[in-house]
Amino acid sequence: MRIRAALAVAVLLAVAACGSSEPTGTKPTFGGGSAPTVPADELAAAKQAAGIRDCPAPGAKAATDLPELTLACLGGGRDVDLARLTGTPTVINLWASWCAPCRAELPLLARADEAYGDRVRVVGIDFDDSAPDHALELARSTGVTYPLLVDRSGETRRPFGVVGLPQTVFVDAQGRMVATERTSFRSYADLTAAIERHLGVAP
Repeated sequence: MRIRAALAVAVLLAVAACGSSEPTGTKPTFGGGSAPTVPADELAAAKQAAGIRDCPAPGAKAATDLPELTLACLGGGRDVDLARLTGTPTVINLWASWCAPCRAELPLLARADEAYGDRVRVVGIDFDDSAPDHALELARSTGVTYPLLVDRSGETRRPFGVVGLPQTVFVDAQGRMVATERTSFRSYADLTAAIERHLGVAP
């Protein structure tokens, strides 16, 4: 009897330990799932407050190996046909609000976006993330102002070969995927070296 009572207490303590006193609204979401729908006007206001630029206009139709997928612009704006991301060497970064390594990497991408200007285009894809409001807040807090797309259902998983986040795809001016980095960049020097190595554009 005492053994059963001890086991019951242990189970209760384990369940309590898995809980959290942190308010639900402050927790990150993990890999999709369901979340309350955030009104479009609130997302648009958050995007504007963060200073995130409009999603890119389509480039010329070309023989590209980018997927023929159209993604929405995070926070509102024109949809983007990925296959039309041509004309400028492009860095496509897949990230999410629930991804811890992404939080450290995003400021590096924001710095590169500012430093390279028109020579290299940086585009983010908020991937498999059920909390667009959290994603926009993370972008704001990390200084991201480059265009952000959203792939809430993971449509890009197969064509981009996504196995984890963050992931960065390097695309040349013709729209060809020339390289993929499936690890986070730990320093600005590492990121700029990858851009020069894969796209031939020096810092």
